[in-house]
Amino acid sequence: MYYKRIIQEKIEKELFSGKVIIIYGPRRVGKTTLAKKILEPFGQDGFYVNCEIAPNLAALTSGDPRLIKDFLGGAKIAVLDEAQKVPQIGAALKLMADTFPEIQIVATGSSSFDLAQKVSEPLTGRARRFFLYPLDLQEIAGKNRFSADSRLEKFLCFGTYPAVVDKDDRHAEIELAEIAENYLYRDVLSFESLRKPELVKNLLRALALQVGGEVSTNELVDLLKSNARTINRYLQLLEESFVIFRLPSLSRNPREEITKSRKFYFYDLGIRNYLIQNYNSPQLRQDAGALWENFCVAERMRHNANNGIGANYYFWRTYDQKEIDLIEERGGKFLAFEFKWGQAKSTAKKFLATYPNSEFVPVNRQNYWDALLN
Repeated sequence: MYYKRIIQEKIEKELFSGKVIIIYGPRRVGKTTLAKKILEPFGQDGFYVNCEIAPNLAALTSGDPRLIKDFLGGAKIAVLDEAQKVPQIGAALKLMADTFPEIQIVATGSSSFDLAQKVSEPLTGRARRFFLYPLDLQEIAGKNRFSADSRLEKFLCFGTYPAVVDKDDRHAEIELAEIAENYLYRDVLSFESLRKPELVKNLLRALALQVGGEVSTNELVDLLKSNARTINRYLQLLEESFVIFRLPSLSRNPREEITKSRKFYFYDLGIRNYLIQNYNSPQLRQDAGALWENFCVAERMRHNANNGIGANYYFWRTYDQKEIDLIEERGGKFLAFEFKWGQAKSTAKKFLATYPNSEFVPVNRQNYWDALLN
């Protein structure tokens, strides 16, 4: 089943505006499918290029406008899929944008450390960037909350990758194993000749077990028998290949608030649960609260990004153990979210006293739809 992505319409509005379109996102999240959907209305005038195929790389890196023009043929719009594989991709995209302004170029990439760094300077003022996440609640259920409610626990167990979301449990596990083992680490291990797949896997397992908790580099170093430089580098690469993301701590009152701390979450909970090999129902798990927190944080960020809402994100914790799971800063105000899977006492009173010009949103299984999608 194809789920229409929210950003598709936004991308289509930017076509032929004189900008290169760049679509980032994790592997297997649906970038290729989205790009081909964008090409569909153009028929023979659309051209798809898989940049992981060697002959295509040779044409795109020739530096000769005539050869590139011949390669693109009479296309009005061309998709360069997995464009980070093209050496000097920024220069190549700039050449095409400057030499053939009548051709709309769309580039996709699964690793921002390659693609973003290579295109930022050459394409200054020439690009529009979009991020494609795993499916969000709106994309899966539309306006039908009942459809989301009936599958909510499955989302927490198996995530929302397009290839997983409609599978039965057994086939969902098979698909997640395929994604994790054959795609998850590919970009990380191909960058800078990194050759420690077991360290990457063990690091991810450690993070999976610490979802919702503060992560200490020193503890990871001791646990994994490595060094701080290597651990921090791998964390950076895992973020830049869209496997995990971090929340920094909010600290405007350092005498009371924990500073320079961080939490890590997974873009997709199916991957997180694969790493610890636990797909049990939240009702049977000790980590149900962490699952719910990861789901809600990721869903809120997806919703905002898909709908063009810009914000800064933090968590908040004091030395006397008061905590807010997610702080959203926009418009000069804080929106404080507290995610509760079960019954637990709120610590919002302290936060609201510290930041009185703030709004507090408790999120539970009864109100999550309205709380996260507004």
